[in-house]
Amino acid sequence: MEHIVLEIGLAIALVAMAGILSSWLKFSVIPFYILIGMAVGPHAFHWGHFDLRFIHSAELIDFFGRIGVLFLLLYLGLEFSVGRLLKSGKSIAVGGSIYIGINFTVGLLFGFLTGLPLAEVLIIAGITIISSSAIVAKVLVDLKRTANPETEMILGIIMFEDVFLAVYISIVSGLVLSSSSSVGGVILSALIALFFMLGVLFVGRKIVPLLNKWLDIRSNELFLLVVFAALFIIAGFAETIHVAEAIGALLVGLVLAETKHAHRIEKLILPFRDFFGALFFFGFGLTIDPTALGGAVWMALIAVALTLAGNFAAGMLAGRSAGMPPYASAKIGLTIVARGEFSIIMANLAIAGGLSGIIQPFAALYVLILAILGPLFTKESKRVYAVLDPIFRFTSRAERRKQQRAQQPS
Repeated sequence: MEHIVLEIGLAIALVAMAGILSSWLKFSVIPFYILIGMAVGPHAFHWGHFDLRFIHSAELIDFFGRIGVLFLLLYLGLEFSVGRLLKSGKSIAVGGSIYIGINFTVGLLFGFLTGLPLAEVLIIAGITIISSSAIVAKVLVDLKRTANPETEMILGIIMFEDVFLAVYISIVSGLVLSSSSSVGGVILSALIALFFMLGVLFVGRKIVPLLNKWLDIRSNELFLLVVFAALFIIAGFAETIHVAEAIGALLVGLVLAETKHAHRIEKLILPFRDFFGALFFFGFGLTIDPTALGGAVWMALIAVALTLAGNFAAGMLAGRSAGMPPYASAKIGLTIVARGEFSIIMANLAIAGGLSGIIQPFAALYVLILAILGPLFTKESKRVYAVLDPIFRFTSRAERRKQQRAQQPS
């Protein structure tokens, strides 16, 4: 631990190099952060004090990454608002149910096709169903799509997923770790998660006048201390009642977005979001050992193909159920295709339960591929839709003629 500062410095230097390379290639920075993390880690070399294994600093980098997720989701919430979210409660519930239903069914079917026992099947379904809130938040902000109409549904689905995750982890952990599960406990977990989220949104909106007064602080130092205290306390408390801390951060952002200080908060937390967010993706890469991925290649590739198809179908149906046009609906499925932190949590549950050794490399490779494809498909959603539209005819003839007339010179 005596060279911890040097190790952190090396980590930051590698992240900076990855960022410069992605900027030079004009590609999403997220895959580069993950890949540079994979390139180093426990399997890497060390030379004197320059240790690229990051053994001593791994826990600290992981903690920095958790902070990065909080800032990413806080910022995303600030770009949105409680009012817009509450007005779309019904369409979000329908869209979230469609998304969970399709992806969970696909995950279960894939799990059964692998021929693994039931416990492994349930873990695989959990790995493949939940999207990465950190990656989705980063992509939406980077591409400046937070004001798009489909973002409302995307945020709603992320929160809907968290309620499902609270229930699902309760069930699966009971089956995997103790071979039993309390129905009452599962229902209680779901209700606690739901009431916590609704309670924060409801109370937060009611106390906006008080928040405007409390945050009327001239000093930026004290202003940030108050905001950070609220962020960490609420996100941390969320974790204690089995709601993802990232969702707690999103809720804080949604509430603060209603205040007159929202723009000031956005401006001041931007450097923290970028710095700690980059370390999150680097730290995520550190957890993946590239030498252990070979045996799970075909399994991961098949799962990726099924996830892409299921996600796109779910996004189309969720968007259309809310009255969105085909292209906006397509962007929902293409944006939330990335998998990440929640999938790794499910894989770690398999390790704790002594399940099949194929789960960990499968999860790592599956998450890596979708962490790369997710930002790419989001950025190129227009081209992806243009390729698929003539095949599946999402756009009606009347809509096509309208688009053609709009493109003709007057």
